[in-house]
Amino acid sequence: MEDNLLVSTIEFPSPEALFHVSSPCLIAGPCAVESLEQAETIAQALVQFGVKFMRGGAFKPRTSPYSFQGLGLEGLRILDYIRQKYGLLVVTEILDTRDIDLGIRYADMIQIGSRNMTNTALLKEVGRTSHPVILKRGMMSTLSEFLLAAEYLVQAGCRKLFLCERGIRTFEDSVRNMLDIGSVAIIKRETSLPVIVDLSHSLGRKDILVPVAKAILALGADGLMIEAHCDPAAALSDSAQQLSLPELEQFVDAYNEWLGINERRDTIF
Repeated sequence: MEDNLLVSTIEFPSPEALFHVSSPCLIAGPCAVESLEQAETIAQALVQFGVKFMRGGAFKPRTSPYSFQGLGLEGLRILDYIRQKYGLLVVTEILDTRDIDLGIRYADMIQIGSRNMTNTALLKEVGRTSHPVILKRGMMSTLSEFLLAAEYLVQAGCRKLFLCERGIRTFEDSVRNMLDIGSVAIIKRETSLPVIVDLSHSLGRKDILVPVAKAILALGADGLMIEAHCDPAAALSDSAQQLSLPELEQFVDAYNEWLGINERRDTIF
């Protein structure tokens, strides 16, 4: 990493400092907001399981123009209703500079997705706001390129920034994208930027979520992001990787149990 990057010299707040939540944080919710009923069912489960952040796409960047593109403004209004009713912190992706004000109005964190990591116009405009941002690594980007994208945000004034490792495209086909766990360790070592890991988009499968999550948390990651749906089989996007609500509950239980064990280890050593 270049020594003169702002990201290597600025002190960034942790999730705990920024949102007054326990760290590492857990961000969960549907790939896309599909209806008020769907979002409310998932929100109720998140509250029951003690999850503080809800993710949900209102604008969906899709490979095919014929795939579900999200509900747009209606989806944002649903998320706003959900966060006010249930006290959840909402994360949603913004694709267009013209929609930044909507993201600020209706969500607690703006996500810049993998496909837009190199959209410098969007990075600059989002960076000029004081709103918290999650920047996802591009699916074919090096770590250096990822940090330079973050630099665009920071140069523009962003000081509430999370980086999200979500896997990169390789020849390996046993997972959806190859999760670069080394990037988590390097970012934590060389910057103060909080780092979260998107398990759903990196793995694309549910059977190895728990062991991979444990490895990520052991590296010192500041949070995890996973997708969950009240009826994954009927989901309008990414149905195979979204947890059902019972599966989400099992994952949260394992997550909390591991954190408890980790805390006891700290007292031993």
